[in-house]
Amino acid sequence: MTQFDPTPVDPISAAWNTVASYDTYQEAQAAVDRLSDDQFPVEHLDIVGSDLRLVERVTGRLTRGKAAAAGAASGAWFGLFMGLLVSLFTRGPAWLGLILGGLLIGALWGAVFGFVGHAATGGRRDFSSTQALVASRYDVIARGGHAEQARAALRRAGVPTGRGAAGT
Repeated sequence: MTQFDPTPVDPISAAWNTVASYDTYQEAQAAVDRLSDDQFPVEHLDIVGSDLRLVERVTGRLTRGKAAAAGAASGAWFGLFMGLLVSLFTRGPAWLGLILGGLLIGALWGAVFGFVGHAATGGRRDFSSTQALVASRYDVIARGGHAEQARAALRRAGVPTGRGAAGT
């Protein structure tokens, strides 16, 4: 289980303790993974994303019909779950009817709420999208004086230390 320490990163200390900088999180993760494989004490490392941007990717036009369909799908799952819960306390073949009834009623109400919810916006947001928080750079930072040791271990392993990393 990963534990998160909310202690803020001091930018001046981070600049002196930057082991490597990468364009993608996957590259930074691979460097830390390699250090872990080489028995480096990775509990002294952090991966810090810098220059954060919120990227919203528009996935399509949202109509009342699509909103109703999405509502029906989520309502069906909720109804199925409720039907399963209620059916746990029944005897005989009635359990199947409870499950199917819950699914259908959930889909119906989900469609109604999806349709009404979208119609209530008055066309102010007629598109669907996904959002992601993206950093322009990911720094591997060492705490407790382990920066040079980590840089040396990455050099020995032949792992590139990315763009603008200290010690490169």
